Amino acid sequence: MTTRSVAAKAAPRRDAEAKPILVGLLGIGTVGSGTFKVLQRNLEEIRRRAGRAIRIATVADLDQARARSVVGDAAQVVSDARQVLADPAIDIVVELIGGTTTAKALVLEAIASGKHVVTANKALLAVHGNEIFAAAHAGGVMVGFEAAVAGGIPIIKALREGLTANHIEWVAGIVNGTTNFILSEMRDKGLDFGSVLKEAQRLGYAEADPTFDIEGIDAAHKATIMCAIAFGVPMQFDKAYVEGITKLSATDIRYAEQLGYRIKLIAMARRSEPGIELRVHPTLIPARRLIANVEGAMNAVVVQGDAVGTTLYYGKGAGAEPTASAVVADLVDITRLHTADPDHRVPHLAFQPDALAATPILPMDEVVTAYYLRLRVADQTGVLSRITTILAEHDISIDAVLQRESAHGEGQTDLIILTHDTREGRMNQAIATMQALPTVLAPIVRIRKEELN
Repeated sequence: MTTRSVAAKAAPRRDAEAKPILVGLLGIGTVGSGTFKVLQRNLEEIRRRAGRAIRIATVADLDQARARSVVGDAAQVVSDARQVLADPAIDIVVELIGGTTTAKALVLEAIASGKHVVTANKALLAVHGNEIFAAAHAGGVMVGFEAAVAGGIPIIKALREGLTANHIEWVAGIVNGTTNFILSEMRDKGLDFGSVLKEAQRLGYAEADPTFDIEGIDAAHKATIMCAIAFGVPMQFDKAYVEGITKLSATDIRYAEQLGYRIKLIAMARRSEPGIELRVHPTLIPARRLIANVEGAMNAVVVQGDAVGTTLYYGKGAGAEPTASAVVADLVDITRLHTADPDHRVPHLAFQPDALAATPILPMDEVVTAYYLRLRVADQTGVLSRITTILAEHDISIDAVLQRESAHGEGQTDLIILTHDTREGRMNQAIATMQALPTVLAPIVRIRKEELN
């Protein structure tokens, strides 16, 4: 081949690279503003990485004045998101409006229009991801969602690509900064949940309505996404077990500390012989584990693979620019693969769409784990013996016992028991039997325990 013919072949590629990828941004709140600013600030760096410029051409937001205050004259501002979807010049739509109704409709319309999509909407994907990914696959477009889990931590990239050689055994994460901040403050200051929640709201770590965070729903959305990618199964949020932190007391956090543990809200996805565990709940973690020492509003995810062993991913799980970092990373990935054969792109859930497994999600009764139990009992001879007998009758092995001496004349005390692994259904039966004893004076506190080794 002559030099001239090589140059002739190269010319169209240079022309294609010179044309910027145009982005339509739906919603320019905290994350949208951060995305615009990161793209503007790192414009040249991003162009060098992506092979062409990436430019936000149109922003759709009901608050047009706010949008113009962010973008100035750098982008068109409209109030109707469907104007963005109808624009043939837009290559990628970034959905940052949240929710699962309007956002779903807009994402599916963007896909139907042949546009790639980037979203930070974990609830949308956890609930409707199967439908959205199927539509994207059929339409030959990509959906990027790195920002949907753990903000700026590239955990989706790690699970989809970096760990693709591994048989993933389990994924466990602190993926909600609000609850981690609350638990950290409860441990450090010895305060109860209600007091710390008010402080978190005052500081901006918790929303005015914090239900999604403190009840574990937000973490369960993220666990559902990580589970699907780690194990090659469909999104199944409706089968996740979800328990929040509202019933935790400073007393249990203090006892856990005395026993060498810390309590964290853990999002867990684990593969076992009968099926997959998908659960979110407060969990005792040994204080020597790195993830147990993740404090404040930070996030961390631990992944156990058969080849790589244990890997830890740590960083900011929320905020304008940390989350924008993940959004822009998806924009770069899509730009690089914009003209690639759809069959040669990384599958949305890491596994090929026709190779997703039908592995069942286990009911919580069938999950096997260890437990922390706190019983408020009468300070009488034989109480401990009766409790341990009931556990033995249910084939539950005791790991450790801590009995606090009662104050003079109090007549009751706390009995703390750590168990070895047992099936949840068996533990439920044992707790019901113990609770019926006249010497058990208050509802039994049960917190699950994971060694994560």
